[in-house]
Amino acid sequence: MQIMPVTLNGRIVKLVPLDRSHLAGLTEAGSDPGIWKYMRYGVIDSQEKMLGLIEYLLKQQARGTDLPFTVIEKSSGKAIGMTRYMDIQPENRAVEIGGTWYGTAYQRTGVNTECKFLLLQHAFDVLGCIRVQIKTDLRNERSQKAIERIGAVREGVLRDHMILPDGTVRSSVYYSILAREWPEVRQRIIALMDKPR
Repeated sequence: MQIMPVTLNGRIVKLVPLDRSHLAGLTEAGSDPGIWKYMRYGVIDSQEKMLGLIEYLLKQQARGTDLPFTVIEKSSGKAIGMTRYMDIQPENRAVEIGGTWYGTAYQRTGVNTECKFLLLQHAFDVLGCIRVQIKTDLRNERSQKAIERIGAVREGVLRDHMILPDGTVRSSVYYSILAREWPEVRQRIIALMDKPR
């Protein structure tokens, strides 16, 4: 399983390899401090901090542990958020989907569902993964509902899993989708994407 930068095209978004040229658009999209409440990075409230996040993620990519994407709205060409493969484990044919955030105008739209579909489809159908995991902050009930909505199985909670930049001790809820579950999950997500909004 070799994970290389790739562009994933959907109907409303495309996921393109993260690049420093996306800095201004991502800074604008991430300007609402509420976006960062449950994220591990703290509040990204300046272009300098966004550049720091981009540089960090590109270093992780160079190490082979992560593959970050910029989420581009196709109709406008604007950068509207980020997502990525992380905890890449070629020896186990497994990845995690995470580090996901979107500008507030794109939350509770079809963007997240389509992004998850594109990443899952690539993971199972192209990379040959046998497991994809997703985790979220135990306090983030909206995220948990979104993950459950696409058909991921809740596996459990890692209690006091990490310390966030503001000192909060976070517990993380883990979910997974297995290769044998993907055909059913695929149909479920396609049905969600086909629903009128």
